[in-house]
Amino acid sequence: MIRLALLIFTIAATTLMGMFVIATLSMGYYDLIAIIAAAAAGFALAVPVSYVVARMIARR
Repeated sequence: MIRLALLIFTIAATTLMGMFVIATLSMGYYDLIAIIAAAAAGFALAVPVSYVVARMIARR
């Protein structure tokens, strides 16, 4: 299951990081710290998301 979770993590991390960076830019935060914080938040959120999705797929 760890291989499946890592594969899902690569997709989830890029998606969530992109969503958070776009949301940050659309709110008017154009400084580097805000963009890096948004990308880090997306990266951190992708870890539990990928685990949960991999577990749901593995149970089927």
